[in-house]
Amino acid sequence: MRVNVNAPAKVNLFLDIRGKRNDGYHIVSMVLQSISLYDEVTVSDTNNGEISVLCSDEKVPLGEDNSAYKAAKLFLKETNIEDKGVEIKIKKNIPMEAGLAGGSTDAAAVLLAMNKIFDTDLSKKELADIGADVGADVPFCVYGGTMTAGGIGTILSPLPDLPECYFVIVKPKIGVSTKEAYERSDLPEFEAVKGMDMITEAICEGNIKNIAKNLYNKFEAVNDLPEIEAIKSFMHKCGAIGAAMTGSGSAVFGIFENDNDRDDCARRLEEQYDDVFTAEPVSEITR
Repeated sequence: MRVNVNAPAKVNLFLDIRGKRNDGYHIVSMVLQSISLYDEVTVSDTNNGEISVLCSDEKVPLGEDNSAYKAAKLFLKETNIEDKGVEIKIKKNIPMEAGLAGGSTDAAAVLLAMNKIFDTDLSKKELADIGADVGADVPFCVYGGTMTAGGIGTILSPLPDLPECYFVIVKPKIGVSTKEAYERSDLPEFEAVKGMDMITEAICEGNIKNIAKNLYNKFEAVNDLPEIEAIKSFMHKCGAIGAAMTGSGSAVFGIFENDNDRDDCARRLEEQYDDVFTAEPVSEITR
């Protein structure tokens, strides 16, 4: 059996770091949003008991370091499926090292596909629990839509869908080390200062202007990257009602009230950057 899954990227509408646990994991407050920028994941069952990964991007590892591989291995273990394997093909459209959860959404897609292929009838929560052992963003990617995330990012609560709006996403060439960014966030000057009540209230009210006004990402201050600020400023000049970096970076997104302004901004950004994308919000994934 073969199952095709469109695996959506995510952006952080809000991201603060509340502290650090004794085991080294950071405690976060986040608002996560799926967007219509997709990797294309195809999963097929095999009878050779092996897991293989093929990917259109040669920079993606194909072995046990690959999140999709890890997800497949854990799924087979947790469901006690023996002597079966899968072939995973990934067409990458989501840029790597961007804060867009490309690896996590591929892993979630594999879990959803294997649940269908092997007719295991696991709930979203059960799949998310498996995904949590792959990475903190995987449980959200299993659900998709608009959600708050607490704890290490795996305590999820659904929010209403975003009102109609439009995204432009830019991935500059600068890279960001997630590990180093989290380490810098532990410095005293980066203590948690934001609460997400204002943005969650705006989402519940369906007020896109207030949502955009309350975008926040602590990693912008932690990383201190002038190019990020320059991109945000350019987006505002093009009509964005809000802009922020996503995750630990380095991708930046802007929110627009109409697609004409969004598309014009994207065209202008394409003169400077190779990785420019347009998207809309995606509701909770139903498969």
